[in-house]
Amino acid sequence: MARPTWSGQIQISLVSIGVKIFPASNSARQVEFHQIDRETGQRVHHQNVAEGDSVEQKDIVKGFEYAKGKYIQIEPDELKQLRMPTATAMEIKQFVKAEEIFPELIDRPYFVAPKDDVQAKALSIMRKGLAQTGTMGIGEIAFSGREHLVAIAAPPDPKQKGLMLYTLRYDEELRDPKSAVGNIKELPVDPGELSLAKQLINGRTSTFDHAAYKDDYEAAVRKLVDAKRKNKPLPIEDPKPKPGKVITLMDALRQSLVQKKASSPKRPARRKKAA
Repeated sequence: MARPTWSGQIQISLVSIGVKIFPASNSARQVEFHQIDRETGQRVHHQNVAEGDSVEQKDIVKGFEYAKGKYIQIEPDELKQLRMPTATAMEIKQFVKAEEIFPELIDRPYFVAPKDDVQAKALSIMRKGLAQTGTMGIGEIAFSGREHLVAIAAPPDPKQKGLMLYTLRYDEELRDPKSAVGNIKELPVDPGELSLAKQLINGRTSTFDHAAYKDDYEAAVRKLVDAKRKNKPLPIEDPKPKPGKVITLMDALRQSLVQKKASSPKRPARRKKAA
């Protein structure tokens, strides 16, 4: 079993539940590259340097820049002595409706498991309560060298056991949307174009199949690496055909609907009953 990222107590008023949380995402599957010397093929190693002189790892400490070029040194033991209550206990400060947690707030997902069978019953009650009320519990926990705002929720899949925990971004971590989309002009929407757009959306609406989506870039990189390792011709993807030139949005919507109908499987004709 994987090592837990955090272990402690979830506290709701006077109720306390012992839990462990585990990462729900796997970044290890991604292709990783190292920097190597083109001439020798040897890996490039980075060296710690200060004022042109190399510095041993044991002599490196964390530093906080309080003014330009001026730092306060922080020793590892000084950080360890910072006793954060959230390192071992997470107090649920409030419950919120799940729809209030917008996608841009969510950072990473984690699984929540009970520490033992006694805690499992309490966790099961909490799970059903969250599911039936459509709410999430909001609190804070400390791990990996920082404190995290988190949300506890029932899993989307009712067959999945335990709970889900999502680390959330703090308000100051989010940029003001006006910085990117503030200058977009409000333009009138043509009813005919809107009707065609809704037809296109409804015609392509289906149940989300997560497993159907694969990381094509990851697969292409692995094919490239395999071909170079075996001295085979490098794979070259055929360029996708460019769509025809469309004059207006209305024409584009109409053509999209025509393509959708053409690609849809035809239903077999019903056989006429004998007289």
